[in-house]
Amino acid sequence: MQFLNGQPNYDLTYNDVFLVPNLSSVSSRMHVDLRTPDGIGTTIPIVVSNMTAIAGRRMAETVARRGGVVVLPQDIPLDVVETVVSFVKSRHTVYDTPITMSGHDTVGEALSLIHKRSHGALIVVDDEQAPIGIFTEHDAAGFDRFTQISNVMSREIFTLPEGLDAQTMFERLTEARLNFAPVIADSGQLRGCITRKGALRSTIYQPAVDRNGNLLIAVAVGVNADPATRAKALVALGVDVIVVDTAHGHQDRMLHVVSEVRHNVDATPIVAGNVVTAQGTRDLINAGADIVKVGVGPGAMCTTRMMTGVGRPQFSAVLECAAAARSLGKHVWADGGVRYPRDVALGLAAGAGNVMFGSLLAGTYESAADTVRDAQGRLYKESFGMASNRAVRNRTRSESAVDRARKELFEEGISTSRMYVDVQRPGVEDIIDQIVAGVRSSCTYSGARSIDELYSLATVGIQSASGYDEGRPIDTSW
Repeated sequence: MQFLNGQPNYDLTYNDVFLVPNLSSVSSRMHVDLRTPDGIGTTIPIVVSNMTAIAGRRMAETVARRGGVVVLPQDIPLDVVETVVSFVKSRHTVYDTPITMSGHDTVGEALSLIHKRSHGALIVVDDEQAPIGIFTEHDAAGFDRFTQISNVMSREIFTLPEGLDAQTMFERLTEARLNFAPVIADSGQLRGCITRKGALRSTIYQPAVDRNGNLLIAVAVGVNADPATRAKALVALGVDVIVVDTAHGHQDRMLHVVSEVRHNVDATPIVAGNVVTAQGTRDLINAGADIVKVGVGPGAMCTTRMMTGVGRPQFSAVLECAAAARSLGKHVWADGGVRYPRDVALGLAAGAGNVMFGSLLAGTYESAADTVRDAQGRLYKESFGMASNRAVRNRTRSESAVDRARKELFEEGISTSRMYVDVQRPGVEDIIDQIVAGVRSSCTYSGARSIDELYSLATVGIQSASGYDEGRPIDTSW
């Protein structure tokens, strides 16, 4: 990467910079290869942060199916992690997991589940798990919450046989003028479900899978309570990437933990962080990290910079740390500060192998938080930072009351925030589409056919606040 008019002697955020178009021979953005150079197996540069309100099994399944990876939080009990990992590893790489209920269940119960996934439909099955009806939110109109769904569901079911390729499924749904269909085996049992847009996406995206062809998943561990033993147990459960995570990654305790984890997990990739300096990056890599997580304070739910004054503008932090990591044959993840697709492209141009974020996805159907309606009927989810009082209470529930109370006094994050579901882009895949389209176009403007080429060829300029504001669209007259 090079600067248009020389590198300044001050640090830069994503808002401070822009990509300059270069001479390009890339004729289409579909010719850009977004497989990540960090070697973990992701086919798009998206990592979902280990935030309790966001990273769960629905998110993990959906993001991995499209090529990214989700990091489960460190405060989840091991038996629950085992259940989630087993679930994700058993998911189909093309079919979505349906929401299923019995015809004896009620409209109220169905409505409480319908927004868990973005396909907006629930499949009613019999005792042999064969589909007998389809229920949508529209079907509930005019019925009370205690009505059995067998009385309101649609019994006209269009199904697709198991084994069809994605293009054929898309064509059949298009011919039938339908957006959703159950996928069934020869025996008639339900195998999954597919939407027309989901089938289309499967012709574009490549899932992120392990050596056995199962979807990827990562899990975080902290620096306390024997993280090396926990990491070893996680690998035994089938976890693909271990993320050693703490707010201040450049400390002796962290280096010792990374070294211990490295000894316990053999060849499993280790991500460690967070840091914002070249020396911090080098020290974590020398301790055993394969990837270093970069970012202190840029997250939407983080108040670290306002509370402590500690942190660093994210673009400059990624630029410096990525150069240090690449000189040692390793990579960094740019963690936080993503508000728009452009920020992902800029993180990659600065040298990141993957870009990590969470709050951008908090208001999607697949995020782990429950869906709630406000007084105006709008759907939202509650999100919170992982250093907030709420997260600290969850993470320290096994400690004494006094120790917990002491830690809760010193929060550095937002404990509750309403993240509204965007009716235009309610699902995580809608956000992924936006980001991938933006990054692919960024590559074509820069003349790059891959993420590594974007780092090599990108030309970055510096802009004023009004320059940034000039680039923002205006959707109403002025």
